Amino acid sequence: MASRGTYRGVPAAGTFHDVTTDFQSARHALGARLRELRTEAGLSGKGIAERLGWQRSKVSRLELGKQTPTTSDLNSWAHAVGRPDLAGELTGRLSGIETKYRSWRRQLATGHRARQELAIAETADTKTIRGLEVARIPGLFQTPDYARATFAANSEFRQIAKDIDDAVRTRMRRQQALYEPGKRFRFLVWEAALYVRMCSAEVHAAQLDRLISLIGLDTIELGIVPLGAQLRRTPAHGFWIYDRRLVIVETIDTEMWIGDEDSIQLYERAWDWLAESAVYGPHAHRIIARARASPNTM
Repeated sequence: MASRGTYRGVPAAGTFHDVTTDFQSARHALGARLRELRTEAGLSGKGIAERLGWQRSKVSRLELGKQTPTTSDLNSWAHAVGRPDLAGELTGRLSGIETKYRSWRRQLATGHRARQELAIAETADTKTIRGLEVARIPGLFQTPDYARATFAANSEFRQIAKDIDDAVRTRMRRQQALYEPGKRFRFLVWEAALYVRMCSAEVHAAQLDRLISLIGLDTIELGIVPLGAQLRRTPAHGFWIYDRRLVIVETIDTEMWIGDEDSIQLYERAWDWLAESAVYGPHAHRIIARARASPNTM
């Protein structure tokens, strides 16, 4: 799997700031603290893994800030390094990173490209993404023209710098991950999203054609949640689940990065319940084709 560094080229001056988020910074700081305590206890990574009964890779991910520890993980770590008195400090740090709120005003201050670079990095570090979209086509599946219309509308709405061409190129570069062996992209799309049009009819039609073409791709599982389906849970808003370590939710003014285990499990349950009502394969193809044939795209 590619590392984050693979995607971080040298940005043009004044157009791309460091994309490290508050969430990532806090998680890296906690990982560094865990490594510090391990070193002070005279333990190697292998040694503490054996003491805790963990895989060595888990120790590495925690120390590098690539995985959010649970409260149980931190309590166990504190005892393993002989510092049970520091368990409270560690769990306190955890509570500070479990949910990070990142304003769009700050993230998009210089345009969309920086946030798209961050999306590339998170995708590179993730094996399985489960997503739900209720009003648009997932960015990973968008055509360049559909993405361009999306970025243009968002730039106008937020009154931010219009780096639309750079943003589109970066989003298309992220889509290279769709063809990487070993990755999985499991997405649910509310049928209504197939009819939401913020672009020309021609662009929208081409986008639906693109969606149809992705059905059957080895790395992709695309489910359409029909409007008439019986649901155990209504699709209140979209969200993306990165492995089992992170959930990202977008609101009008804020993006939430959620890393606590209980909340992640709740989003997983919401996704699973909606997945039960979704249709796949030929049935999904027919629903998309029906939207494609509607007057909305003619």
